[in-house]
Amino acid sequence: MKRIILAENDLARELCGPYNANITTLADTTGIKIDVRGNELALRGKESDVLLAENIIDQLYGLVKKRYTLTPLDIESAARALRLDSTCKLATIFLDTIFTTVKKRPITPRNPAQKLYVDAARKNDIVFSIGPAGTGKTYLAMAMAVAAFTRGEVNRIVLTRPAVEAGEALGFLPGDLAEKINPYLRPLYDALYDMLPFDRVRELIEQGTIEIAPLAFMRGRTLNNSFIILDEAQNTSSEQMKMFLTRIGYSSRAVITGDITQIDLPRGKGSGLIEAKSILQDIDGLAFVYFTREDVVRHRLVSSIIHAYERSYERSIKTDDTLKNGS
Repeated sequence: MKRIILAENDLARELCGPYNANITTLADTTGIKIDVRGNELALRGKESDVLLAENIIDQLYGLVKKRYTLTPLDIESAARALRLDSTCKLATIFLDTIFTTVKKRPITPRNPAQKLYVDAARKNDIVFSIGPAGTGKTYLAMAMAVAAFTRGEVNRIVLTRPAVEAGEALGFLPGDLAEKINPYLRPLYDALYDMLPFDRVRELIEQGTIEIAPLAFMRGRTLNNSFIILDEAQNTSSEQMKMFLTRIGYSSRAVITGDITQIDLPRGKGSGLIEAKSILQDIDGLAFVYFTREDVVRHRLVSSIIHAYERSYERSIKTDDTLKNGS
């Protein structure tokens, strides 16, 4: 058993959370038992798990001292990061505020991969962010775009996605063109409304300062003084990716996000994101950042679901190879 005494009662309450919600999450995540008596914590369990929990508590207590407001999601993120690297410094990640939302909530990285992503976007004009759903690729890109705009670093935000259908033909969907393409762009609107007041977003869109459009609408343009986000880039063709990358003009920055395990292109059509990954690696001013299922920051089941699909995909590849070799 390991006993930890937290020096300040108020900070101890902040660390434990309402009804000890944070401590309950910590116990569930690390697989140990934690008893709370005032500002004293008693940790019981396997030695390696207790050491992990002690490291988490020590670092999160340091964050609380700096007025960081903890959530159960922070506990899970901290556990993943420190399980992979016990020397990881959570303060350098969690205290790196990218933008503060309309509800005064700071948007920060939640794991080392997200911190690497944010730093890469600060240092490079073009960043490719590749990984599974739930790793924060699009949301953090949006936060960086809004932050750059509010600081006056860019004059415009351009958000785009390829309008590729997962099993449905766009032409057969009801409504005019705007009504047909809006479902593809909805996640970008949702992220914006989470960061800025609704009326402000609508005003900026009406002014053209924020532009949200399908990728096909980018053809023939040059985008200067802009922060450009290409989302769902795994669904671009080779030609579309080249077209997009050559739209980027002076004083512009671009973030390209995608998940190469979720390609909705017609069978036999290559992904522009996969091609870009293979031919653009060595260009200065351009960076690639990769996420894995360990970096998922949604419900803990999302990571398990992604892992299950990865194993199924690997089994199908092995089966295909066996059938080919057998024939």
